[in-house]
Amino acid sequence: MQPIKNFYSLLEEKKKVVITMHQKPDADAMGSALGLYHFLKQFGHEISVISPTNWAKWLNWMEGTAGVIEYELNRTEADQLLDEAEWLFCLDHNHFNRTRSMAPKLAAITCTKILIDHHQEPDAAAFDFGTSDTTKSSTCEMVYDFIVASGHKEKINTEISECLYAGVVADTGSFRFSSTSANVHYMVAALKECGLDHIKVHEALYDNFLENRLRFLGHVLVNRMEVDYQLNTALIYISKQELLKYEIKTGDTEGLVNYPLSIKGIKLVGCVIDRDEERKWSFRSKGDFDCNTFARRYFKGGGHFNAAGGSDDVSLQETVLKFKQAVKENSSLLQ
Repeated sequence: MQPIKNFYSLLEEKKKVVITMHQKPDADAMGSALGLYHFLKQFGHEISVISPTNWAKWLNWMEGTAGVIEYELNRTEADQLLDEAEWLFCLDHNHFNRTRSMAPKLAAITCTKILIDHHQEPDAAAFDFGTSDTTKSSTCEMVYDFIVASGHKEKINTEISECLYAGVVADTGSFRFSSTSANVHYMVAALKECGLDHIKVHEALYDNFLENRLRFLGHVLVNRMEVDYQLNTALIYISKQELLKYEIKTGDTEGLVNYPLSIKGIKLVGCVIDRDEERKWSFRSKGDFDCNTFARRYFKGGGHFNAAGGSDDVSLQETVLKFKQAVKENSSLLQ
């Protein structure tokens, strides 16, 4: 994989471009993809944005989401666009398997592939150009760096600013996480100068849900949260029946794993949700507990040092027991 700087000189060559992201895209995945879309279209490229799956409706305020193609619902159209693509940008994922059913197609096509991502252990051999930096707060920050370093900062407009800010504020936990460097704040200041209305973005991300989600959160925190003060750990577990009862949609559980971190002394939180095909885990930690290693070792996952995800094929009850056993095995790291 060549350094991303070697790609800058190619930007003005008009190409057929596809931008894609990981399955069930969050604010960083969608924000980085659309931020890059609004940037590249100013060069006259023919651009398509493809999401492997559906996404949360509360992301639809971003300019450009109406044109995003959902791969699982429009596979014939998406495959044709991928076959015709001359450039493929992969954002906020560094392995094709994070795109679920799109993965074989992404691996098979022979166009120039560009990676922009901040997760650990990238599959560098799969890409022609790229940047992978785990010190960055978000892929949106990296897209901002890409635009500036390529010499085209003047192209950052209101649409780009809103999309990139959304991913940064979401992935930094509203600037509370350790990845919030001085450069993040410099970036936000620059986006404000480009027309960013930060109040609009915050309201779209955090004040844009239905009543049922709030009642669901109350139910979960009262009835589905366990706290182990001896091991400084919290666990949230949610059944498929509860998702149906409260009519929970894609994106409605976003951020749920962060709530127990507000409890004094808690160093690790695990949140598992019973999906049809698998049990999906999210992990968050404080301090020196490595969520990435924990997720990779026990739950076929990975991510960042203090934030990671994983999955399991066993039942909800079995995977909860596995988590509790894994916590005991790592008790010395949680004291």
